[in-house]
Amino acid sequence: MIKTQPMETILTLEKRRILVIEDDTDIADLMSLHLSDVYSEVRLCHDGREGLGLALGERWDLILLDIRLPGLDGLEICRQVRAEKNYTPILMVTSKSSELDHVLGLEMGADDYVTKPFSIMTLMSRVKAILRRMSVISNRDAPDIPDRLNYEKIDLDVASRVVIIDGIVVDLTAKEFELLRFFLLHPGKVFSRAELLDKVWGYGHEGYEHTVNSHINRLRTKIETNPTKPRYLVTVWGVGYKLGDNT
Repeated sequence: MIKTQPMETILTLEKRRILVIEDDTDIADLMSLHLSDVYSEVRLCHDGREGLGLALGERWDLILLDIRLPGLDGLEICRQVRAEKNYTPILMVTSKSSELDHVLGLEMGADDYVTKPFSIMTLMSRVKAILRRMSVISNRDAPDIPDRLNYEKIDLDVASRVVIIDGIVVDLTAKEFELLRFFLLHPGKVFSRAELLDKVWGYGHEGYEHTVNSHINRLRTKIETNPTKPRYLVTVWGVGYKLGDNT
């Protein structure tokens, strides 16, 4: 069930194609109703196998993907979409009772998640945040967004979303990539967990700072030689995190 509440009227439509794969037709219809008010095209699908065919067969700006689906579950769909060369952002829809669901979704490469029941305001803010981030990343003409980022032995390619550390390709989830990219853009600067939620996830969410902690810890296991004594992602006690040493 989705909590509804008044929304600020949006006067202009953005040209975006969104695929909603959700087996609860009432929830899917409500999503489509509000998303269609803002974005150009919203397609609904209620079956996992059909949804996978649509996800892989057409170009989408965003996929809203329920985890519990008939035919094929959302985690497998996410895995197969992430195996494709072209990157499509994914917003997972999970059950509030299952903390493991959204963790697995993020590990499979989902960009973000919402848990049922959720408000339409929350859903729309997550959608807007993901599309805004992808728009910035895909803007190749922006002078302040370099194609490649480097720090010591870290080499990050924005376009191909490939990270190489000391000559070895490192497999990162979508959010781990965005988190590392953000730190590489601001070496030596300290960010609080709340700031990282706002800048990387695209929204403030009081009580969800532990999400930042878990992503930092997982990212450290992939990029640090010794995660217990990090060289890159350094904890500034009582404040937050930074990339490297600014002294």
